[in-house]
Amino acid sequence: MVRIKVSPLPSKNPSPVGVPAHWNNNPPTSFKNPWPSFAKQHGLLDMFKTRFSDNRNFVPVPATRDELVKVRKPDWGRGLVGYQKELKATWLGHAGFLVETACSASTTGLNDSADEQMSTRGIRILFDAVFSERTSPVGWFGPKRYTPTPCTLDELPEIDLVVISHNHYDHLDIATISHVYKKQKVAGKDIQFFAALGNKQWFLNAGIGITAEEITECDWWDSQQVDIEGLGSINLTCTPTQHTSGRTPFDAGQSLWSSWVVEDVQSNRKLYFAGDTAYKATSAKTVCPAFKQIGEVFGAVDLALIPIGLYSPEWLLSNVHCCPEDSLEIHKDIRSKKSIGMHYGTVRGGISAQYEDVREPPKRWQECCAKEGKWQTECWLCDVGETVMAA
Repeated sequence: MVRIKVSPLPSKNPSPVGVPAHWNNNPPTSFKNPWPSFAKQHGLLDMFKTRFSDNRNFVPVPATRDELVKVRKPDWGRGLVGYQKELKATWLGHAGFLVETACSASTTGLNDSADEQMSTRGIRILFDAVFSERTSPVGWFGPKRYTPTPCTLDELPEIDLVVISHNHYDHLDIATISHVYKKQKVAGKDIQFFAALGNKQWFLNAGIGITAEEITECDWWDSQQVDIEGLGSINLTCTPTQHTSGRTPFDAGQSLWSSWVVEDVQSNRKLYFAGDTAYKATSAKTVCPAFKQIGEVFGAVDLALIPIGLYSPEWLLSNVHCCPEDSLEIHKDIRSKKSIGMHYGTVRGGISAQYEDVREPPKRWQECCAKEGKWQTECWLCDVGETVMAA
C-alpha cells in the first residue's frame, strides 16, 4: 500500500493564459520574472564590481552571541499547549523550517476528550533546510554559517515531505536532502519531494537514489492534494515569487523559483512559505503583483514565513531580496494573520556580507512593524529551534 498519495487539483491560477508569462519558450527552456517590479537582471560584472567595491561597509559578525539570534534545542512544539490541534513551524535557521500539521483524529471532530484518540503527530514537511557549514558547492569556500543548527540531522524527527523553493545553495542542500532521504529509506518509510518546474532533474542526478515517482514538479498555481495514511491531508500549492535560480554561472533561470501555501485539512489553517523573494526593485515604479493575488486566492493565511535579510546593497539586490519594510508589505498583501521573519541571522550572503550588519535585519523588521502597530500583534521574530503555532 502506498502511504503517501499525491493527487493533482485544479489550478488556482487567477488569470489563466495560453503560455505563462514567466516561461521562456513553450515548453519552457528557462524562466523569468514577468513583472516590471523586477526591473532588470544584474550581470556577473555588476556583482563582481559590487563585491570588491571601495564603497563597501563591512561589519564583522559580533564576537559573542549576545547580539545575535538565540538558539534553543527544538521540542517540535510538544511543550506548547494545544499543539496537537494546530499547524506549527519550527525554525531551523536561515530559511529552513520543519512544519507539522495538526494531528488527525480517529473520531469525528477535534475536542478535548478526543486527544488520546488522535494520531501521535501530524504530517511533517521540511522546507529549504540547510545543515551544511557552507552554502556553497564545496566545503572549503563560500558563505559560512555563524549560527549553529538547533539540532543535528540525526535528531530531526521523521519527515514525510520535502518542499524546496528554489535551487540556490542556501535553500537546496544536498547533504541535508541525502541524509533525510536515506534515513527514511532505512526505516522503510515513504517520502515525497516537491519543487518548481525544472528542478526534478537535479534530484534524479544527485546520486542519492531518489526516483522519479518520489518527485512532484509544479508550475506556479499548481495545486496538489497530499494524503498520508494515518496522519491526515494537506493541499499544497506552488505560488509565484520574485527571485532567480542557478547553482553555477551557467544555469541561471533554467529552473523555476516559487513560494508555497499549505492548507491543513485537519486544523483548517493555512501557512505561507515565501522561500526567497523581493517585493520591488528600488528602480521599479510598481510592486510585484503576485502577493496580492496570493491573498485574494487564499483569502488569508494564518501563519507566514517571510524573508527579511540579505538585501544590501539595495540598488543591486532589491529585485531579488526584500528589505524588512518590503517584507511588511508582503505580510499585508497576502493578508497574513501572523508573520515570522526569517532568511537572516544564520549565514551571510556572498555580496550582502560586505554591506549588511547581521544585526540590522531583525532590528529594522521590529521597528517598521512597531511603527504600524503590528509588532507582536501580527509580526514576530523567533529563536532558531523555536516552534510557532498558527493560532
